[in-house]
Amino acid sequence: MMLSRRAALLGLGAAWSLGSASLALADPVRTPGDRRFVVVMLRGAMDGMSAVVPYGDATLAKWRAPLLPAAIGQPDGMLDLGGFFGLHPALSGLHTLYAAGEMLPVHAVAGGYRSRSHFEAQDYMESGADHRLTSGWLNRVVGALPRDPSQPEGNGLSVGLSTPLILRGPAPVGAYAPEASQAPSPDLYSRIAALNADDKLTGPAIARGLAAKSFATGTLSGDGGETKGKGGSGGFPALAEAAGHLLASADGPRIAALEIGGWDTHAGQKQRLNGPLRQLDAGLMALRTGLGPTWRDTAVLVMTEFGRTVRVNGTGGTDHGTATVAFLLGGSVSGGRVGGVWPGLAQTALFENRDLAPTTDIRALAKGVLHAHLGLRSDQLETVFPGSRGVGPMGRLIRA
Repeated sequence: MMLSRRAALLGLGAAWSLGSASLALADPVRTPGDRRFVVVMLRGAMDGMSAVVPYGDATLAKWRAPLLPAAIGQPDGMLDLGGFFGLHPALSGLHTLYAAGEMLPVHAVAGGYRSRSHFEAQDYMESGADHRLTSGWLNRVVGALPRDPSQPEGNGLSVGLSTPLILRGPAPVGAYAPEASQAPSPDLYSRIAALNADDKLTGPAIARGLAAKSFATGTLSGDGGETKGKGGSGGFPALAEAAGHLLASADGPRIAALEIGGWDTHAGQKQRLNGPLRQLDAGLMALRTGLGPTWRDTAVLVMTEFGRTVRVNGTGGTDHGTATVAFLLGGSVSGGRVGGVWPGLAQTALFENRDLAPTTDIRALAKGVLHAHLGLRSDQLETVFPGSRGVGPMGRLIRA
């Protein structure tokens, strides 16, 4: 899409202010029953076994004892998901949705590719193929849906240096950044503080400056946690709520993509993961708030490029792995259970003797939503995900 000078200038400003969170919107299209579909990408490879802990697997503690949250029922303990899995305590909002039957975690998920490179895997995740394409699968979804004739061609607005690959392609898209999101994220402050911690001059000065702005000590200690000051809202919750309002508008978009970074936890994972998980939880609940009554017609797919190793490394973190967890949530979702096939954590069950083995293709999950929620046909699904003819859509994802 050709950008106006005003849109380009706005984009250059937004690239600095939003940090690791961004939002892209498709121009208005018609969807069955005016349904909404949102994709949230977690850049950096989220550790699925920390987000949805398989505490019922007898081998778990052997590999991951230092990373495990407190037991269910204990202070800051896991939130039960039916007797085998526990949700990370930072995801209390998602647990509320799970109890309401509106959230479905799907474990042991991976893409059709096998790459542990962030750059390659993110490209494949957004392309919807096992190789990089010049267009994204969500743009191809938009292209498969009827356009709203009342909307002029190319009326989208781009705010940001670029539209994410998942929404690039011939179908018109826009991008947006609300004023409330124009503050650096807690994770950015955390990284600045950590990089300067050992410097005798800048380290104490930065610490005093953040303290003067009422930032919590969690920001200074590197966990990317919540803050009390202006930066506490972070970019992602503000973007998500704005997306909800725009999607709920009668003449607004029906398809959106959001992203949030901070998931590459090679060191100090147990502490550092709290912040991104809280931001994700707050953002998804803010999206629900922004959508209002339209939430009942919405499905949200949360995915990441790959998982992390089963074993803990020498710095209290995990390295690049394979299978992970995906979340499907929304008022249209048939949730209240954990989907997927659990492969187990016995050493003989690990993928390449290091990773959680994949048992569900993320394309099967996405196809199931696109078919049951947006009404895409089999031939359209194969166009959306090239080379995926052998991957059928999952069932029982969307309420009848």
